[in-house]
Amino acid sequence: MSFKQGLVRARSHIIFLTGLVTAFGMVGWLEGISMGNAATPEAIVAPSNDVSIAPTRALTAQEMQWAQTAWKYFQNNTVPATGLVNSVDNYPASTLWDTSSYLMAVIAAQRLGIIDQTEFDARIFKALDTLAKLPLFEGKLPNKSYNTVSLQMVDYTNQPSEKGIGWSAIDIGRLLVPLNVLTWHYPQHTTAVKQVLASWDTKPMLVNGVLHGAVVTDAGDTEYLQEGRLGYEEYAAKSFNLMGLDVANSLRYTDFLKFVNIEGVEIGTDSRDPQQYGAHNYVVSEPYILDGIEFGWDHLSQELAWRVYKAQEKRAANTGVLTAVSEDNIDQPPYFVYNTVFTDGKAWNAISEKGADASQFKSLSTKAAFGWHMLYETAYTKQLVEKVATLANPQRGWYSGVYESNGQPNKAITANTNGIVLEALAYKQGGKLMRLGR
Repeated sequence: MSFKQGLVRARSHIIFLTGLVTAFGMVGWLEGISMGNAATPEAIVAPSNDVSIAPTRALTAQEMQWAQTAWKYFQNNTVPATGLVNSVDNYPASTLWDTSSYLMAVIAAQRLGIIDQTEFDARIFKALDTLAKLPLFEGKLPNKSYNTVSLQMVDYTNQPSEKGIGWSAIDIGRLLVPLNVLTWHYPQHTTAVKQVLASWDTKPMLVNGVLHGAVVTDAGDTEYLQEGRLGYEEYAAKSFNLMGLDVANSLRYTDFLKFVNIEGVEIGTDSRDPQQYGAHNYVVSEPYILDGIEFGWDHLSQELAWRVYKAQEKRAANTGVLTAVSEDNIDQPPYFVYNTVFTDGKAWNAISEKGADASQFKSLSTKAAFGWHMLYETAYTKQLVEKVATLANPQRGWYSGVYESNGQPNKAITANTNGIVLEALAYKQGGKLMRLGR
């Protein structure tokens, strides 16, 4: 019998063996995926075994007093004629991010029983009515900053700008969080929310599923740039997604995910080079805290958040310096600092908005301390809250934090700090603020 004839006679056995090998290979491949060994971005985010999210519970009397102190800021800084709130104590300007902090503070205050339904409805109605009337940058989207009294578009020094200074997709995404909460939980305000959104043109902001901001160049031209880095980008994209808008690429945590070992913890960072893309990657607490208390984490953001928290806890254990870092206003020049877990290739780096070194302004952030504690309630977060518990003026609100270098309070008092304190406390009592079903 020739080789060819033997091969023909054995073909059924060969096919069987080939199929068997293929099947075993497929099983192995599937097992690799299920065990997190596949060469996919999601697979490399191995879950930690010690993640422990604290249960909700009723607030203590002291915690309710903390919430009252935070609400004092908004009582003092609401502009009656417009219904907007100042970003910083007694400074008549606001970004959309800080306007969102105000709206979320109103929602939190209502849920905690600090204000009644009548005041809640009045504040929300007035603010939404004003937001619907704001002049838009190039007639498309809200400007980055407004005067809270005149409602003029302004620059970041609160000087009027006829053209405006552009829009921030991240800030707009943040504003959509309370608008989503209002639509789902407070239907009496749905019509007003629709009026706010009716004149917006989102097309130039959402290109191929990616968030884009607008800036004005020195020559006065408008330039559109991809906006958002790991943490902030995905957090903002979630609220756009709830509106049925295409943010498919900005939603993905893993497209530019790069791990850096900090204090023995593999921290998720953004691999996009600031020199090439013109934007810094700040690994800070805030976007992860907000994601947890507002939306509730998904399986990826929960893991990335836990690692950001654990690195800070381990730094404290290794250095004796209580650590809870975030972006914050400060009470002296340069007035705004990013205190980070990682940025620009350095761990525990502090920089200004322009990227200048701001190491002397490293601080423990009040809002980060409250946020991590209400989410995790560990022995370490208890230390954080005990440290910041005295950083308040009962008649004005919470200070932004305490400086590491000298232990002095950072006495900047802002809508964002006080809003996040209120949100975190409302989360502790009632769970995530955006809730569908049980």
